[in-house]
Amino acid sequence: MKDYIKINPDDNVAVAINALQKGRQVEVDGVSFTLVSDIPAGHKFALRDLKEGENVVKYGFPIGHTKHPVACGSFLDDHDIKTNLAGQLDYSGIQRKPVSKCECDGGERTFEGYLRKDGQAGVRNEIWVIPTVGCVNGIVKQIVDRLNAETGAEGVDGIFGFPHNYGCSQLGDDHENTKKILRDMVHHPNAGGILVVGLGCENNQPAVFEQFCGDYDHDRVKFMVCQEIEGDEVSYGVELLRGLYENARKDRRQTLPASKLRIGLKCGGSDGFSGITANPLLGEFSDFLCECQGGTTVLTEVPEMFGAETILMQRCADDALLDKTIHLINDFKEYFLSHGEPVGENPSPGNKAGGISTLEEKALGCTQKSGKSEVKGVLSYGERIQNAGLNLLSAPGNDLVAATALAASGCQIVLFTTGRGTPFGTFVPTAKISTNSRLAQRKPEWIDFNAGVLVEDADMKEVAARFADFVLEVASGRKVNSEKAGIHEIAIFKNGVTL
Repeated sequence: MKDYIKINPDDNVAVAINALQKGRQVEVDGVSFTLVSDIPAGHKFALRDLKEGENVVKYGFPIGHTKHPVACGSFLDDHDIKTNLAGQLDYSGIQRKPVSKCECDGGERTFEGYLRKDGQAGVRNEIWVIPTVGCVNGIVKQIVDRLNAETGAEGVDGIFGFPHNYGCSQLGDDHENTKKILRDMVHHPNAGGILVVGLGCENNQPAVFEQFCGDYDHDRVKFMVCQEIEGDEVSYGVELLRGLYENARKDRRQTLPASKLRIGLKCGGSDGFSGITANPLLGEFSDFLCECQGGTTVLTEVPEMFGAETILMQRCADDALLDKTIHLINDFKEYFLSHGEPVGENPSPGNKAGGISTLEEKALGCTQKSGKSEVKGVLSYGERIQNAGLNLLSAPGNDLVAATALAASGCQIVLFTTGRGTPFGTFVPTAKISTNSRLAQRKPEWIDFNAGVLVEDADMKEVAARFADFVLEVASGRKVNSEKAGIHEIAIFKNGVTL
């Protein structure tokens, strides 16, 4: 196993796979030199002398420029590198490029899932209780707790409530965003039964929200309004939920094609290995699912595309999608600028400690989750998937907000790469893929799959095959660690004022 790696032939930095000591002799591209600094694992060191203001190149692209002269063999982090990012850009010169097709073998893959009346496939058969407004969160909890105590959720994959803060005292886009995410949950195939609980006086009026949901399965979805119920609304809700539970218990898994799968791609707590191991692994899987199986993947975290957005633009399937992608990027930049915030102030303290110095560096790693396929769809926040293949979704980088948006778009599973580790899970199975083996060994109760072996001489093709098997097993009922821990959460994007 190598102790360091140069990712792209054009790079002027390399990455330490293991911690390297000052004074060590290293050789890259036949050139030997001595390290003049200690280099922590996951961090960068200069392959030659760099002048002040010179671009630092990683993954074959600039990730920023040097703030001062940097000697060959020196450690570089955010104290040494400054972003090249600015505000909105004119992308009128961007040209779409042909996309090389994925090599497919192994035939059509399948999983054991739940086929819903609308043709969607669920990978879980759960019972959900969804509040229209935060005021009834306590009622929702009591209803869920009572039915769980009564049934033990026997015969279904779980009974869960999804508290949130919103549904009232919101205006404009915030109000619409809340309605959209909750509507998307009503239509999600991972639930065999859904009870929507309203209060009655909220902005998100239950009757209006029910109309907003459009055509839904009345056998699978019920509504109740607490202020309209005489007496004990909890007992009333439990009775409704009991009926949904008994109906859902009759559902059975059946063999379905992998083309029915819609998988969210997300990263968080990234480190210097994210763009070398776990994110490229998700890219391999995305190409496999989209190109070889006819399935769908969704990439989000728009702010973490800044600096690598042109790569995605060039892969758009047509000019209309290119135009939508340009708006996706510039509209999110305008969101930052309208709040007086710079567009490049993204890497978190954990990112920086793990080896990521600028947003461009983070973005070039992040976008690798999308593989090399054509972009077939561009979704606004709260919009549901319309086109099979790779989709881009408007949502921020925040882990729970972005993962909720992915699930709301119709994804049955979220694949989440991480170099620092996190226990969270959204309202669909949220599988954690570690970028390094140290994390997988330290936090086995968080990590579901270790991609760190890819810098330990494991073969990408073999690891990708194992990973595809893992995802299909999760789709067929294998629980991920966040599910085992009972973690099921939602978070809704907020931008405007609170009344």
